[in-house]
Amino acid sequence: MNTERNPERPESMMVDSASDNANRRPPIRVLVVEDSVSVREFLVYLFASDQEIQVIGTANNGEEALTAVQDSKPDVITMDIHMPKMDGYTATRVIMERFPTPVVIVTGSSSVREMATTIRALEAGALAIVKRPAGIGHPDHAATARELIQTVKLMSEVKVVKRWPQRRIAAEDGIKPLMPEPVRREVHLVAIGSSTGGPPVLQLLLSRLPKNFHVPIIIVQHIAQGFTEGFAQWLAESSGFPVSVAADGELMQPGHAYIAPHGFQTTVDSHGHITLQGSNPENGHLPSVSCLFRSVAEAFGAGAVGILLTGMGKDGAVELGLMKATGAITVAQDKESSLVHGMPGEAILLSAASYVLPPDKIADVLTNLTNHPSKIGE
Repeated sequence: MNTERNPERPESMMVDSASDNANRRPPIRVLVVEDSVSVREFLVYLFASDQEIQVIGTANNGEEALTAVQDSKPDVITMDIHMPKMDGYTATRVIMERFPTPVVIVTGSSSVREMATTIRALEAGALAIVKRPAGIGHPDHAATARELIQTVKLMSEVKVVKRWPQRRIAAEDGIKPLMPEPVRREVHLVAIGSSTGGPPVLQLLLSRLPKNFHVPIIIVQHIAQGFTEGFAQWLAESSGFPVSVAADGELMQPGHAYIAPHGFQTTVDSHGHITLQGSNPENGHLPSVSCLFRSVAEAFGAGAVGILLTGMGKDGAVELGLMKATGAITVAQDKESSLVHGMPGEAILLSAASYVLPPDKIADVLTNLTNHPSKIGE
C-alpha cells in the first residue's frame, strides 16, 4: 500500500478522512446459527454485502451455538428454530440465561401453526422474528434482505439482561403488587401499543385478566410481515384470552382482543367498528400506535384506557398524551420491566401517562378499572 502523501489532495480532506475513520463504529459482529448448509451460506452472503456487519462465525445447531457464543461473544445471533441436537427455542433460552445476547429468529416457516410455534421463541428471550429473505432473483429479494439486515442492526443496540432459569414475574410468585389509588369509571375500550419485547408482556397481561373481563381490547404490535396470524394464535393459546386478527368493518366484542394486521393503519369509531386503511407508514410503522391512539381519543375520550408498552422509538407517545387530554386513563410500562424503554419512556417525558407501572400491576389496574360492565356506544 502506498502511504505517501498526495500533494494534490487538500490537507483538510486528509484530516476529514482521518476523523471519519476514527468516528466509524466497529462492525456488528454476527453469529449465524442454521443447520441447512445452503441457507447458512446464503445468510452469510447477505450479511457480507453490508459493511456495517461482520459474520464472526456459524453454527449448525443449538449446542454449537452455545459454544460459539461463549467463545466469540457476538453482538447479535441469528437463530433458526428447527435444528438437530438442540433446537433454536432451547438454545435461545439457555443463551439468555447464561450469555445474554440479542437473538433474531430467522425462519422459513409459512403456515400459521408453524409461525405460532416459532413465536414461542419470544418467550425464551428472542428480540425479533423475521422471515428468511427470498432467494436472489425473486422479486421480493431486495426488500426481504433489507428487512433482515435492518432488524439485525436495530437489535444490536438493545442491551439485554440475564434471564434467570424458570424465573417468573413477582406477581406470579404470589406477591400482591401495590396498587395505585383505585379509579371508578365506565370503560368501553382498551387500546395497547407494543413493540420490541412486547409479546411476552401482552401474554402476561391477557393471562391475568379475569374470565368475565367485559371490555374489548385492540392492540398494535410491531411485528414482521407474515407473522400477525401466528402471533394472534400464539397469544390466544398461551394466555387463554380470546384473540384474533382485526378485520375491516368488524364490530369489537366484549372480552376479546384484536390484533391490528400488518400493512394497514387500524382505527376505530365510536360504535366500536374497526376500520383498516391501506395508508402510508407513520413513525415508520404500518400499522402505527399513533394512528390507533388518535382514533381512540376521538371516538371514546374518557371512556378509554391507553397503554404503551416496551419498544423502540416514539410511536404512540404523543398520542397517548392526546388520549390523556380527552380524559382517558393512560399507562406507560416502567423502565425496569421494559426490554426497550423507547416508546413508554417518550410518553413519560411528555407527561402522557397517568400511571407508570410494571406489567403485573397494569393487569390489576385494568381489572379494577373495568369492574362495571358497559357496552360500546352507550
